[in-house]
This record gives sequence, C-alpha cells and structure tokens, in this order.
Amino acid sequence: MSRIGKKAIPVPQGVTASVDGQTVRMKGPKGELSFVLHEDIEGVFENGEVKVSPRSKTQRARSMWGLSRSMVQNIATGVSSGFEKKLEIEGVGYRASVQGKNLVLALGYSHDVNYAIPQGITITTPKPTEIIVAGINRQQVGQVAAEIREWRPPEPYKGKGVRYAGEFIFRKEGKKK
Repeated sequence: MSRIGKKAIPVPQGVTASVDGQTVRMKGPKGELSFVLHEDIEGVFENGEVKVSPRSKTQRARSMWGLSRSMVQNIATGVSSGFEKKLEIEGVGYRASVQGKNLVLALGYSHDVNYAIPQGITITTPKPTEIIVAGINRQQVGQVAAEIREWRPPEPYKGKGVRYAGEFIFRKEGKKK
C-alpha cells in the first residue's frame, strides 16, 4: 500500500476541482491546471477532496498511485498559492537583472547571457545577486531555475556561480606549495 497514495487531497479554499474520466482539473486564484491520470489509476472527487486509487494490484499501478497523488497535490498547491525557487549569485561582478521579457545575467563571460522568460513564469531580481523564479506549475518553475543555474554552476574552490538558496557547496582546498 502506498502511504502517500492513501491520503486524500483536500481542495484548498477558493479552488474548484473536477474529475472527468482520467483528467483532474483545478481552477484557483492563480490560474488553471490539469493532470491526466495514468490508465491504472482511478480518480474520484467527493466531499471537497480528490482521492486516487489503483484499479488493479499490479506493480505498475501501485507505483503510479503515489506519483498521481503527488501530481494532483502539486496542482492544488499551484493554483492556490503557487511555487517559487530562489537563486543566489556569488562572485565578483556576477549579477542579474530583468529587462522586458529577458533575464540578463553577467556571469564572467565575455558577453551577457540573455535568458528568455517562458510563458507562465515570473522572474524578479530584488537584489542584483538574487533571482526569484515563481509560477503555478512546479515542474516548470524547477526547470527554469535549473536552466538558469546551468549557465554557471557553483565551483568548489571559491564557491562562485549560481546556486539555489540554502544549497551547500562542498568546498575543496586549493593547491599547496
């Protein structure tokens, strides 16, 4: 039995949910999202909660059970409050700014890196060394944050680069004489 899958997903205040066959739709103050359940999983909306359960006892059905529940939970959280990831930039001369629909990064290259902000994502830079990626789709927010970090991942000697807020970077000692 899936410990995660057994739990019902409560629909937050101000969110409307519906289950049409294999499609779970939720609409809230932040927007609207939907998720198509795997054919081995059955979804039911009752008493203000969405419940998912496997249709059979196969290994595939049991493994998709917890995943489906987590995906529907992410949809409920996304349309009600949204998701955000914070990135920190470390290094002399490294900075970020939002110009129109582009994120402009100065990361020590001979040129600035222009990153086009995707639809459904908002990027803000409260400080030149801090980037906040926000949106309603958890997967998309994480993907955009990973793509920004990919331009200059933190290096282990001085720790320079783009890192997630609170990320631990294993530091190495430099050369010795």
